[in-house]
Amino acid sequence: MSASLTCTSLAFSWPDGTPVFDGLDIAFGPGRTGLVGVNGSGKSTLLKLIAGELTPADGTVRVTGEVGHLPQNVTLDTGLRVDEVLGIAARRAALHAIEAGDVSEEHFETVGDDWDVEERALATLGELGLGHVGLDRGIGEVSGGESVLLRLAALLLRRPDVLLLDEPTNNLDLYARRRLYAAVASWPGVMVVVSHDRELLDLVDQIADLRSGEVTWYGGNFSAYEEALAVEQEAAERMVRVAESDLRKQKRELVDAQVKLAHRRRYAQKMYDTKREPRAVMKLKSRAAQVSAGKHRIMHEEKLAEAKDRLDEAVAAVRDDDEIRVDLPYTAVPAGRTVVTLMDLRLAHGARVKGLDLRGPERVALIGRNGTGKTTLLRTIAGELAPVSGEVTVHVPLRFLPQRLDVLDGELSVAENVARLAPGATNNRVRARLARFLFRGARADQQASTLSGGERFRATLAALMLAEPAPQLLMLDEPTNNLDMASVRQLTSALASYEGALIVASHDLPFLESIGITRRLLLDGELREVAPEELKFPA
Repeated sequence: MSASLTCTSLAFSWPDGTPVFDGLDIAFGPGRTGLVGVNGSGKSTLLKLIAGELTPADGTVRVTGEVGHLPQNVTLDTGLRVDEVLGIAARRAALHAIEAGDVSEEHFETVGDDWDVEERALATLGELGLGHVGLDRGIGEVSGGESVLLRLAALLLRRPDVLLLDEPTNNLDLYARRRLYAAVASWPGVMVVVSHDRELLDLVDQIADLRSGEVTWYGGNFSAYEEALAVEQEAAERMVRVAESDLRKQKRELVDAQVKLAHRRRYAQKMYDTKREPRAVMKLKSRAAQVSAGKHRIMHEEKLAEAKDRLDEAVAAVRDDDEIRVDLPYTAVPAGRTVVTLMDLRLAHGARVKGLDLRGPERVALIGRNGTGKTTLLRTIAGELAPVSGEVTVHVPLRFLPQRLDVLDGELSVAENVARLAPGATNNRVRARLARFLFRGARADQQASTLSGGERFRATLAALMLAEPAPQLLMLDEPTNNLDMASVRQLTSALASYEGALIVASHDLPFLESIGITRRLLLDGELREVAPEELKFPA
């Protein structure tokens, strides 16, 4: 029987009562499905419900076969070895015991038929570009990107029937992404992928668009989906114009009808006052006119209400692409002003920076393979890590947005988190500024722990940008992780209006180009400046 999964009448709400799904029906068959939707629509929550990590309030999840889940944020116990993460430690130990001459029955039972487990594990690691990572190595020695690939390797070794991938390219360099693309392209079972990576989504067979608790299906990959959506949105905008025109027409007709009825009433009153007809006849005509006028008014009011409903439906079909605005005072840096000075720096993981000055509102891209020390360098500049040797001098107010987005207190609301970093700001000022980051009204009161990945990023960015003093140097570590396409566009527009200096560590080259990078620094043992044409990544 081929693998499949079906969700029927699925309902789920967060502990604070925020609804996510109410009666969702969705089914996935063999093949690769890209699950897309705006941040907060419930993509990650749906994968967790399917994987059994969350329990629905109502409805059922039926899965044929075994499920494997790669979550959005992979955290591995640093005390484990690689073979323990891969789930093969017991079989390896039994194999080694048998090879050493211990023929206890328990060892044979542990191994079962999996006599080539080590060879398969090493082959899988090699396919994902982790051939240099030995099975006995400690997890504390691997980078964030390598952790993601190790978790994926563990899933591939298990060979689940259904594979759920939630933002799998997070923290992966371009080399590792190509390895992941190959694994996805060759997957034989059911796969559901949540991602903002266009290249990855162009490998899927169909797109499931999750919006307002419902799913719309589109055949083909992400590029085909975008084309179909563009046609839909053009038609939806056309319908809005038609509905607006109809609404104006109905309003005019209602006003015209009211004017005519007013004329009739005045004429009838005049006839009554001059007593040109018998009183009984005039009363009868007056009642008939009132009934007719009432029906006429009700008819036009109903037409107007219907026109308003049609306009509301048409407007609802047009997607709202609000943009973040961070044109905040006091973030501008004069041209030529020194922002950061690095002198003879040696980092905790061995990378070196001989000497570097960043000046004025420069936009610096920090690039390099996984494990080269980009995050370590940013944390060192931010003062979170001490260098092994050398000096770091920051000359302007600095804020650092880390990969883990651990700036927020999950027990506090979005507004309370911002107020914590800007204690001098009034409540009205906090909320007015939060509106720039699309947290309006009740959204500003949402508890931080209930936010989606993209919403959490937006709230963290808001908290840092609205902190006092305002940052004139903003450092971002893999900022497009967990963001949907609309949120990446929002971030791009937000950074376009930011007037301070930027240092951005990212593997997303299209994003780096979109924010107007002025300088590219490659970290590979040593930090050096590179030209755009040097950024060639072989397959």
